[in-house]
Amino acid sequence: MAENKNRALAAAILPLVGGAANVTTVVHCMTRLRLGLADRSLVQDEALKAVPGVMGVVEDDTYQIVLGPGTVARVTPEFEALVEEERAASPAPAPQPVPATAGAPEPHPVTAEELAARGAEIKAERKARNATPLKLFLRRIANIFVPLIPALIGCGIIAGVNGLLTNLGWAPGVTPALGALASGFMALIAVFVGYNTAKEFGGTPILGGAVASIIVFPGIGDVEVFGSQLSPGQGGVLGALGAAVLAVYVERWCRRWVPEAVDVLVTPTVTVLVSGLVTVFGLMFVAGQIASGIGTGADWLLENTGAFAGFVLGGLFLPLVMLGLHQALIPIHTTLIESQGYTALLPILAMAGAGQVGCAVAVYLRLRRNASLRRTIRSAMPAGILGVGEPLIYGVSLPLGRPFITACVGGAAGGAFIGAFSMLGDTVGSTAIGPSGWALFPLLAGNQSLGLLIAVYGGGLLTGYLAGFLATYFFGFSKQMLTDLNADVDAGESGEARAESEPTDAAPDTPDSPDAPDASGSPGDPRPGTPPAPAPAPAPSS
Repeated sequence: MAENKNRALAAAILPLVGGAANVTTVVHCMTRLRLGLADRSLVQDEALKAVPGVMGVVEDDTYQIVLGPGTVARVTPEFEALVEEERAASPAPAPQPVPATAGAPEPHPVTAEELAARGAEIKAERKARNATPLKLFLRRIANIFVPLIPALIGCGIIAGVNGLLTNLGWAPGVTPALGALASGFMALIAVFVGYNTAKEFGGTPILGGAVASIIVFPGIGDVEVFGSQLSPGQGGVLGALGAAVLAVYVERWCRRWVPEAVDVLVTPTVTVLVSGLVTVFGLMFVAGQIASGIGTGADWLLENTGAFAGFVLGGLFLPLVMLGLHQALIPIHTTLIESQGYTALLPILAMAGAGQVGCAVAVYLRLRRNASLRRTIRSAMPAGILGVGEPLIYGVSLPLGRPFITACVGGAAGGAFIGAFSMLGDTVGSTAIGPSGWALFPLLAGNQSLGLLIAVYGGGLLTGYLAGFLATYFFGFSKQMLTDLNADVDAGESGEARAESEPTDAAPDTPDSPDAPDASGSPGDPRPGTPPAPAPAPAPSS
């Protein structure tokens, strides 16, 4: 039954993105189906948003369809299978393009060539806007660490269960095995980072993993550098990252100069030898100092400026996501987990999602007649409570403008709450990265009892919910916004409700206020003749 449902969703999406002939690549992350498209103009955005199960769309370097955690991992294989089946059955040219402004009158017939050129222009514009050196670098860093998140989550939850059983004195025969399951991945995480780094930077992945494995090899403790003995794991993921990047450049140099007849022997040997020696006698020491500084700096920040730091981090996290700069935090989180057993920054940053949930509830109550937006909130709220905020961000708060700011206020309040407890010596952390919201409870760790950690984190969530709600309810809308956004009425509503929602005077089709909704239609509910709610804005990948 579930397979049929996932296949049906994939089958509904495929024709709306231009069919199999228009799909060049298919991958997925934790929440999004990411598609490479030959011609962007073939995508029917509004119809795609209206598909049940699609929470929103985001355009970045790939076209991203938000399906939510769990769902995307099940729909992607079905989508790939449908693409292959359609290509095998009908290797025909791509279907005729659909104008991006479907439904709007065209002044003259538009040819396929014109639409293809328009799509290419849009795609180039998007890529140019997001192709800054910093964002491209951060995207590469994210591509290295994001594939590791499922293992971090699974091992983190097992570690939490093992700690609980150990503290209670239960199942003493099982806890050592659980400890091995939880710690095995973290003991070798540097190898996985090295493998992914080489793959991302265009080298041979196994050579990147081989060089990074030097860092965790027990025998490295016999090596002395700068007057001190190295220790296994010194430098951690940062050292592995640097070692693998170096290996990629050494390998490229070898490919250019080594004759093909001996390439298979010389290139791997020189790559491992040169980058390995540099790693042992330089990178491990330097990366170890950086990792130690990150841990010390995070501890000092929370112990001395916890409430203020929490306020700033919780309030700015959503804007960081919009700019794509949040990806810089991934190696920091991983380094803290590797060195301290948990990251104390993640629970604070998770408060941004709490502010988003409180904001969405206020929007739901203030816009009682906007049926399409309320429907979007109802469908996205469970995911938001569990920590997946993208549907609420891109489908609700960001397009509305002001509510995005008030959601940040809620995140700042929740972050300040947790940060204040850090100043009192009660540090709340997470053993993995990725989850937030209620999904973070099984991953909580810190320097206090589990009960106190749950109470502090839960208090932060409630604070974020309440602050986000109050800020949005009282300051999230202008009078003009309330008038415009409450004008969206379903066709099935009563005539009396329709009459109440319609303005008494004729109004122009184009909004004359910057706070008015976008005229392109509401997410998931395009209906001709109905004033639409704002559509999700494109945003960087997560």
